[in-house]
Amino acid sequence: MSSALFTPYTIKNVTFPNRIVMSPMCMYSCEAMDGKATNFHYTHYTSRAVGRTGLIITEAAAVTEQGRISPQDLGIWSDDHIEGLQKIVQLSQEQGAKVGIQLAHAGRKAVLDGPIIAPSAIPFSDKMKTPEEMTLEQIKETIVSFKEGAKRAKKAGFDVIELHGAHGYLINEFLSPLTNNREDEYGGSTQNRYRFLKEIIAEVNDVWNGPLFVRISAEEYHEEGNTMEDFVYFSSEMKKQGVDLIDCSTGGVVPASIDAFPGYQVKHAEQIRNEAKISTGAVGLITHPLQAEEIIHNNRADLVLLARELLRDPYWARTAAAELGADLEAPKQYERGWN
Repeated sequence: MSSALFTPYTIKNVTFPNRIVMSPMCMYSCEAMDGKATNFHYTHYTSRAVGRTGLIITEAAAVTEQGRISPQDLGIWSDDHIEGLQKIVQLSQEQGAKVGIQLAHAGRKAVLDGPIIAPSAIPFSDKMKTPEEMTLEQIKETIVSFKEGAKRAKKAGFDVIELHGAHGYLINEFLSPLTNNREDEYGGSTQNRYRFLKEIIAEVNDVWNGPLFVRISAEEYHEEGNTMEDFVYFSSEMKKQGVDLIDCSTGGVVPASIDAFPGYQVKHAEQIRNEAKISTGAVGLITHPLQAEEIIHNNRADLVLLARELLRDPYWARTAAAELGADLEAPKQYERGWN
């Protein structure tokens, strides 16, 4: 039986064996708080590769030490991180998966000792630290940090880079009028709020020629936040800059009550795909094989990203293939128990 979910997908020079993607999920497992990968990471990611996930995107890796979400986050701010990340890549690629990394800066949502920075000095909530408003020099330095992170990702052998522009972290904070009240060239108009991400993409493109994704929060759950018209504009501009795919999540910019139901974010991926004419990834309570198949079959998105479901079942691709009647080659060592 033919299954859309199990068709290969090629972006630039990289072909994913199927449309199933492991969504980036923070594991908070750097034991020495130095941002280096641990044995847990090697086991965690490689097991999903053995399970035949087509693309694995590792958790957010901080491009500066100050930009970590927590002290236990993975880092890519130093060459010392390359060796551990390279091992994750090699172990997963050996099992047939492609591997991506999400480059990130937490901005005002960093839970760390010492000062934190953001576009504007607005705390996420009354329980969180007030960030310092970034100077123009700090903005330029951070843009360069993303470029340096991309160079390290290339050295580590990653197939894909994703920029984390969602969930209320630094790039998202620049994009949103809820968190950016700057009066210089990085604030105000939609075009100005896009400038920070625009300059990051330009710098990353200078050192990276592989597939480039950007994750966005395509709904801010606030009447004064960005509209879908804004997100279509951002996505269209990213396409002009050579971004290959928009990974469409929602929320996290400001505290909000979200009515989350199966596939509740898919409509955003579908609309951006249709209106910005760019490939998209759908994510958000996608758990059932038929649900994932419907998204790909009906061209609502080009890739399907699973998070918690792949924590519950590292072999979800096998589960889906059995449900959909699709052929999925087993790891040679597992052939006698695969079917």
